[in-house]
Amino acid sequence: MVTDPIADYLTRMRNAIAAKHRVVEIPASKMKKEITKILFEKGYILNYKFENEGSYNQSIKIALKYHPATKMSAISELKRVSTPGLRKYVSVEEMPRVLNGLGIAIISTSKGLMTDKEARSLNVGGEVICYVS
Repeated sequence: MVTDPIADYLTRMRNAIAAKHRVVEIPASKMKKEITKILFEKGYILNYKFENEGSYNQSIKIALKYHPATKMSAISELKRVSTPGLRKYVSVEEMPRVLNGLGIAIISTSKGLMTDKEARSLNVGGEVICYVS
């Protein structure tokens, strides 16, 4: 049993990137699906597909993105911030900037999951889920 599914999601992504895999398969949840959509919209992953929708064993297949010439991944770092043992909440004034604006922080707000930039523009704070750069 996994006690922190988001940390498991990020670790599977990190391991697949380190092994230069093209596709990684991850057990699905609503939050993981939203994180995947954000990563796709911001250009960190090539594509994604939700499999077995509506059944018990849903999964997400994620096609990882690599630079064609250098074979470097689009994601250089995935860092879990708020854990089940220590939640990290921020207000709009304390909103983190990842790599001085080059990376993104994924924030869980009352208006749903969004990036730090979107949360600043909507003037809402929330729980910092992870940093992506």
